[in-house]
Parts: sequence; C-alpha cells; structure tokens
Amino acid sequence: MEGMSYQRFPRVKIRELKDDYCKFELRDTDVSMANALRRVMIAEVPTVAIDLVEIEVNSSVLNDEFIAHRLGLVPLTSERAMAMRFSRDCDACDGDGQCEYCSVEFHLRAKCITDQTLDVTSKDLYSSDHTVVPVDFSDSAGYDSSEQRGITIVKLRRGQELRLRAIARKGIGKDHAKWSPAATVTFMYEPDIHINEDMMETLSLEEKQSWVDSSPTKVFDIDPNTQQVIVADPEAYTYDDEVIKKAESMGKPGLISIRAKEDSFIFTVESTGAVKASQLVLNAIEILKTKLDAVRLSEDTEGADDQFGELGAHMRVG
Repeated sequence: MEGMSYQRFPRVKIRELKDDYCKFELRDTDVSMANALRRVMIAEVPTVAIDLVEIEVNSSVLNDEFIAHRLGLVPLTSERAMAMRFSRDCDACDGDGQCEYCSVEFHLRAKCITDQTLDVTSKDLYSSDHTVVPVDFSDSAGYDSSEQRGITIVKLRRGQELRLRAIARKGIGKDHAKWSPAATVTFMYEPDIHINEDMMETLSLEEKQSWVDSSPTKVFDIDPNTQQVIVADPEAYTYDDEVIKKAESMGKPGLISIRAKEDSFIFTVESTGAVKASQLVLNAIEILKTKLDAVRLSEDTEGADDQFGELGAHMRVG
C-alpha cells in the first residue's frame, strides 16, 4: 500500500578500512537514513579543537588572528571527545571552559636563533593531556619518522619569536568547521546494470568498442576471448546516461538498462585524523540513535497530550 511504512533492519558491510579511510555498504534502508548518517558524520560528531588563544609574544610575519585561525584548524586526537563536556554545559568551571572536564591546555614557545629559517609546526604544541595531542601524519604520509614533520603554523627568521597559550574545547562541525572530524563523506546509489545480450550480439566488434568508449568512466570492457561486452566496474558509473544516448544514436534503444537501487548505498568516509574513520561511523550511529529516540519520545508526549489534555502536559512538567 502506498504511503505505508514498515520497520527496516539496515545492514552494513565493510569493504575497505584504514585509520583515516572507510568504504562500506549500507543496505535495506532509504535515502533519508543514508543522508542523515552522512550529515551527522560531518556536522554532529564531536571533536576537540583549539578555541581560545592567548598570545604573549609574536614577532613573526603573521598577525595574531592569522596564527589563532591556523591553530584552530590543526586536528587534535579526539578519542575521548564523546566523554568530555561541552564548555557551556560544564558545572565544574561554571561554563568558563577552562577545566580538566571540558578543555585541554596547550603551550607553544619557539624562537629562531640561527640564520636558518625555523619551521614552527604542530609538533611544537605541548599538551597538558597526553590523550589530546596534534595528529601525527608522518606514518600515513610515508615520511621518515625521524624527520618529525608536523603541520606548519608559521616560519621564523633570526630573532623572531612566538610564545602563546591555547585552550582546546569540545565542539561539533555545525558550530565551526574546525570541529568537523570528516574530511569528506559521500554516498552513491549502487547501480544495477543489465546488458541486452541478444541486441549486443547484433553489433560488430568496432561498434561494441565505440559504445564501450562512449562511457566517460571505465564501466564496461570487451572480453578478449569471447569478444563480449562485460560490466567491468559497475560502481564507476556516474549516472551520466552517455552509454544510453550512444545506444539510441546507434539505433539500439534498450541495449542497456541502468537503474539505481533505492535501498542500497556505497559510503566513502575520509577522516581528518581527529578520530579513526571506523570510530567516526560508530559515533555517528550512536548520535543518530539518540536523535531518533528524542523524536520518538516527542511523538509519545504529543500523543499523551491528545489523550490526557492538560493533565499530560502537567505530568511532564511536574
């Protein structure tokens, strides 16, 4: 029946998993749930980022505001961000945002005393909490760990100095992009591609090759043994309809049938390094469940108001 809803049990299948990258399938659900999961990963999974900077000395070529902005965008390891308090809700420091429950303090002291340019990087940020430190990209980038590379904040010449104190706080990407744990999160409908084999056999090898080459991406190929057109990589299809237009121009409408599976999605998640990609997905699911519980509770309370009127509302308040 149209408009009827029914309970679904989504399934997840992991295809590829790295510390900063995850690719998985989400099946047996609809696009509203897939997009909700994507948006939560980008904007509502909390991380820790520098939010307050007190600069003592700055004789570099960059002004104070520029350095503060660059510090805010340095990703910090945020495995314990879910357990931390938001500074505005912290009762230990009355919302001041400078206590061990809702913040982490950093210090940076750098001075160039030689003629060689000094690179001040995220490696120079010293944290008061060893669990919240700047993300180290040396391993993933293939650099020699002995080089101790970090994210460049500023470069100093002889006599120039930078001294500052910074406070990192918990936040979400909805408030500022510096708190977003995701570099990118995308999903696509899984394509369902069917080739009309009988119609394809009426084409010559040159016509088959011309049709295969009409696809901007390498979706189709020709088997060198059987000389039949095969679907080499269905997920490379970008829903551009070029092969369908080519078939119609060749006088072969119906040669190919392509549709999007409405209940199957392929997700690609890239993390900034603040949290692992796998943990990012798990945290997003946990937050989404909490939001859905809140929606369910609001529906229940509205139903109670309809049934009991003012008594139901009074019972909720009291």
